[in-house]
Amino acid sequence: MSRRSVASSAYAGHERRISKHRVSDEDLFSHVLRVAYLNYLVLPKPTTAPLPAPPTATPPARRSASTSRASRASPSATSSRTVKFPEKLIKVLDQRLETIAMGRDPAYSDQLLRRTMAAFYTQLKNESFRRQMKENRKIEELVLMYATHATSTLKKDPTLAGDAWKLELNTHVAQFLKLLSECLRGISHVSPELTTRLDMYVAKLAPATAPSDSGYDSASTSHRDSVSLSSAPGISANVADMQLVNVVARLFQVSLDLLQPEIDKLRGVCTERAALLDLKTCLKNIAAGEPFPGRRDDFDSDAAWQFWNVLETSHIRQLISILVKFNPELIKSTPGDVLPKRAGVRGSVYNPTSRNGSISSRRSVLALSQNLSEVDLSAGEDEDDVQAGSEFTYIPPNPKKYYKRLLEYCLDADLAAMHDPNVNDDDQVSLGILSAPHIELINECALRWRISQPYRAACFLDLIKQLYERNEVPLDCIPEALGTITKVMHDFSFDKWPIHDAEYLIGVYGGLVSTLLAALYHAMDKLPELQKDDVLPYLDVLAQLRATGLLERFESDMLARVDDIRVRARGVTGEWYVRRTGELQATPGVNRALPLLFMTDELERHAQALDKRFPEPLLPPPDGGDGGVDLVALLVGEAVPRFLADLEASRKKLFEGSTNGPTPDVPIQDIFALYRRTKTVLDMFSAFSEQPTEFDIGGFFEPYVRQWLVDTDNRTAQWVQAFEAEGADGCSSSIVDLFDSLRSPINFLQDLDWSDEYQSARFFTSLAKTISKAIEQYCRSIEEQFMTEMFPRPTDHMQPQKSSAWLEKAKQLAQGEKKIEPFNFLPASCVKLNNVDGARRLLDNMYNQMQADRLTEIIEAHAPPVPEKSEDLRFLFSVKVVMAEDLVPLDSSPSSLLDTFVTLSDQDGNRLAKTRTIYETLSPRWDETFDVSVVKPLWLMISVRDRALVGKHDTVGRAYVCLDPRRFGDFLVHDLWFDLETHGRVLLRVSMEGEKDDIGFYFGRAFRSLKRSEGDMVRIFIDKMSPFIRQSLSRAVLKALVKGDSSKLDYNRALGGVTALYRSALGGSSNTSEVQIPLPSDEKPRVKPGELSDVEIEQAIAPLFDYFDANLQTLNTYLGGETKELVMTRAWKEILATIEGLLVPPLSETPSDMKPLTDKEVDIVFKWLKFLRDYFHAGGEGPVPIEHLQNQKYRDIVSIRLYYDWDTDMLMEECVRMMQQTLRASPSVKKRAKSVYAQRNLGTIKDRKREKKEEKEVSNGETIMRILRMRPGTSDFIAQQLQIVAAMQAEQEQRERQKAKRKVQRPGGGAARAPEIPPVPEIPPSLA
Repeated sequence: MSRRSVASSAYAGHERRISKHRVSDEDLFSHVLRVAYLNYLVLPKPTTAPLPAPPTATPPARRSASTSRASRASPSATSSRTVKFPEKLIKVLDQRLETIAMGRDPAYSDQLLRRTMAAFYTQLKNESFRRQMKENRKIEELVLMYATHATSTLKKDPTLAGDAWKLELNTHVAQFLKLLSECLRGISHVSPELTTRLDMYVAKLAPATAPSDSGYDSASTSHRDSVSLSSAPGISANVADMQLVNVVARLFQVSLDLLQPEIDKLRGVCTERAALLDLKTCLKNIAAGEPFPGRRDDFDSDAAWQFWNVLETSHIRQLISILVKFNPELIKSTPGDVLPKRAGVRGSVYNPTSRNGSISSRRSVLALSQNLSEVDLSAGEDEDDVQAGSEFTYIPPNPKKYYKRLLEYCLDADLAAMHDPNVNDDDQVSLGILSAPHIELINECALRWRISQPYRAACFLDLIKQLYERNEVPLDCIPEALGTITKVMHDFSFDKWPIHDAEYLIGVYGGLVSTLLAALYHAMDKLPELQKDDVLPYLDVLAQLRATGLLERFESDMLARVDDIRVRARGVTGEWYVRRTGELQATPGVNRALPLLFMTDELERHAQALDKRFPEPLLPPPDGGDGGVDLVALLVGEAVPRFLADLEASRKKLFEGSTNGPTPDVPIQDIFALYRRTKTVLDMFSAFSEQPTEFDIGGFFEPYVRQWLVDTDNRTAQWVQAFEAEGADGCSSSIVDLFDSLRSPINFLQDLDWSDEYQSARFFTSLAKTISKAIEQYCRSIEEQFMTEMFPRPTDHMQPQKSSAWLEKAKQLAQGEKKIEPFNFLPASCVKLNNVDGARRLLDNMYNQMQADRLTEIIEAHAPPVPEKSEDLRFLFSVKVVMAEDLVPLDSSPSSLLDTFVTLSDQDGNRLAKTRTIYETLSPRWDETFDVSVVKPLWLMISVRDRALVGKHDTVGRAYVCLDPRRFGDFLVHDLWFDLETHGRVLLRVSMEGEKDDIGFYFGRAFRSLKRSEGDMVRIFIDKMSPFIRQSLSRAVLKALVKGDSSKLDYNRALGGVTALYRSALGGSSNTSEVQIPLPSDEKPRVKPGELSDVEIEQAIAPLFDYFDANLQTLNTYLGGETKELVMTRAWKEILATIEGLLVPPLSETPSDMKPLTDKEVDIVFKWLKFLRDYFHAGGEGPVPIEHLQNQKYRDIVSIRLYYDWDTDMLMEECVRMMQQTLRASPSVKKRAKSVYAQRNLGTIKDRKREKKEEKEVSNGETIMRILRMRPGTSDFIAQQLQIVAAMQAEQEQRERQKAKRKVQRPGGGAARAPEIPPVPEIPPSLA
């Protein structure tokens, strides 16, 4: 046990010994009355109010002997320890001085006194002086400053001649000291040392008499020299004249009539001599180590004991000095053993040798400068005559208990007065509850009973705490009581407190903490509507208490109470949740999501409000760590699990309500709103609570998202709408509406902010599948409308067209020869092509908006492992219908041609794909690609049909292909020729790739659908142009121009005339500049045919220029920039193919009937090529860039001129050299088919185009073989070269396969062999 605890126990035992009975009201009244009567004896009050007038004249000797040393002497020298006055004194003094200066205080009505007070009041209003006083708070400086201003004012008064002002100065200073004492009485917890010091200053200014031989002046001398205001003409025996006794009478509710006999009884016992004996006994007790008023065992350290000992001894000696000053008879009549002796003290202000002291020496203010410690009241006396003991006249048996009972009495009386209905509401009430008279009484009792300041402050706090616990005072009184503790600790550090006072304070602190924690416990009942003002006062007081560091012993109890507060907060929150949920569910309605939604709103609202009101936990640990009462965490931690349990219990009803018809009871919008609110609640829970939650929000709401995705997929058919040209880019509103509709679910999914990244990625993958489906449907729809416009029914051409007159003239001048009617394009067709190009850009934006690449990475990182065997693998076949050849017309006419298209059907007869129709040819080229999804081997029937305007289309021939994933497992492109049943064959280009449930795959399919639609539509544009291009650039026109046949010339002239009419109608013209086609350096320039000029050569193809003028204007107006360039580039390629067809036949091993052109004809053809190139370039302003015009095909055609007139042997040698060089440099190897993933966005598409441009150019070997086809006897050579190329390609492909197989072999010798490609199955009998 610590020393402090042992001492505390000893003191408690002593207290029990000296207080055998409880403090009774009678005993308390008796001792308090004695102190009040002593106060009257020590500071007697005059029976009459008038003040004695100062003398009119002063003897010169006394005036000369008196020198005012107020300005030279410092009152602070009266004590080695500075005592500061309360801060409130300045304010109270300011109010009193204002009242005196304005003449409203009758006690200070003297005009001269009012003037000196007003002068000091002016100084007190000075901010710098006021600030200085508030900082140091020294009472001596305040008195000296008044003395200075009073001196200045009195010297100026003409009525005070000579040194008369000095006597008046003493009077005014005494009055000012009296004013200070009155001000301090109205302030609670004034230091007793301060009041003692003021009493000492008053005593020094009290009247004094020159000592006689016996040591005292006679009565006559005393009466003659009595000029001090403090002197009293005598002591009244009337109770009415005793101010403090009247306070006691009112406090104990005793009438003055009954009190008068009591006072008369006390007059014989309660004397000044008895008070002096009490003080001397206290000094003796301290020296003897008696329990009262204190001893060494009451303190923790020697330093604390010495501090208290010096302070208490000094204070008691000052009280003794004051008693002797007021009544010098105490020295004369008291035996020599009354006063204890102090060693080392010499001299006394009451020196018996000073028989003839001056008036100023007795009554001047300079007496304030004398050090009281120099007074030796015990010189020559024997201190052993005073015995130590506990018998006192004024001090009760247990002073602290009596003091506490008195303080309690005063508090109860003042509280009763405050609640008295007769009290005016405007009356001022002390901030410390106690009234000024009671404060004066308590201070006087504490002074006489030797109650220390620490105990007084702790006792006051204890009683205020008890009153607060009984709801008799508000909580605001506790901070004021704690402020008193703080002031005392400022003057007396806690380590110097007596042990029992410190233990008492700590116990009061512990009880106060328990009370405040209990108040906080009950404040939790207001959750979740708890306001800051409901707990902040308690928290502030608790923080102030914890900051003292005196609550360590209560730490465990405090933690337990804090836990109780947490439990209470959780319980109240749970009760509120149950009550509020019941109220919400009691609301009528079938939508079971609404109560849950409303509950989440209230949870979030209350959590945010509490977080705003209480951003930090209540009652945080002293070390600053985690802990305390986090109201938000408690609310969320209690309410959210209950909400999640209710949500889980509603799972079945919610799902049934959301799927019970076209207008469900629970709209899907409310379900997703509930998801968002639940996610917010879970985020709050994870932020404020450390306990985990097992609620799977993704698993709970995933079925609703899946259902929503299915509904969205079913609505895609409604998103494809009509097409109308709108906007500056030529796109129609339909494409914008379509992508707005597609973007809406993307935004919706993104706004959901799904908690599980993998699930979110799977949702977006499903949505990408829906988008791909919508794009494919859009492509089919727009192609159908495009085909309707490009291939109108005969009734669609009944309206007149601009070219009708020109067509009629062309037919008339054709001399019976069949002429091709040029096709004029409609703006609506251009808009549809723009739509496809715009859709690609919008789809690319959608790809970036969804962050498809990041979603793919998430799926790859979190997807479950792929099973080794799967029976449901799907594969995507890309089937390109390239061309057919050697078709035979159905009728017997050898000149008949076919209008053919191809259909692909499955083994059940369901049509899977259909190409466009290629008109009037036996070797059609379709170049159309279709995607076919396959799970198991699928047989396709290839039907080549001849379109009929009326009736059923005729079948030209059939072939069959089996799409077997095992056969195309190399994922390469396979060119497959299929012989038709009748005659001819068809070429299919087949490739395969694995079909995946992947966002990149679906976007790739969507982009490929758009690309194919664009390619098909552009191809139809070119197909509409190509017949007229081939007719205008035909050998017939060339032969007619070279031979100069009159009929042909008439035809050309007729076409020229029509061109003039056509140009005048359209306002078109063509002006091109001369650009020479570069020739090889070793070739001599050919001589231009002299009979034909460039104008005539150009005039031969003028109808083609006119056709371009008419239709390119429409294309230029209605096509977008990229789309226009694409169409024009394809048109230019068609022109190059036609020019090439004039010069050489296509590559084949069979002999060709085509004859070489003459040099003159070759020159004309290249002139045409130059004219057309210049037309499309238009000096850099044309629709096609020069690098596209002079592409590889263009360079190949130019190279034809180099080899065109070589002999056959030289061509064969050059062909062999060229082919060997090409095969050694880069053998031609089949590449894998273009993957869907390579077309998933515009970036990957552009990368692939860039790779194609970087590929090495084709050699001239193929060009030479095409020239050789027109030479006799070269078919075997050409066949041999083609076989060599095919063999080398097959060999290279085999090496590539072996390399790929080695890559998949596993280490350790065990290689995973790929299954053998099975033989081609037989044709099913049902399709035979």
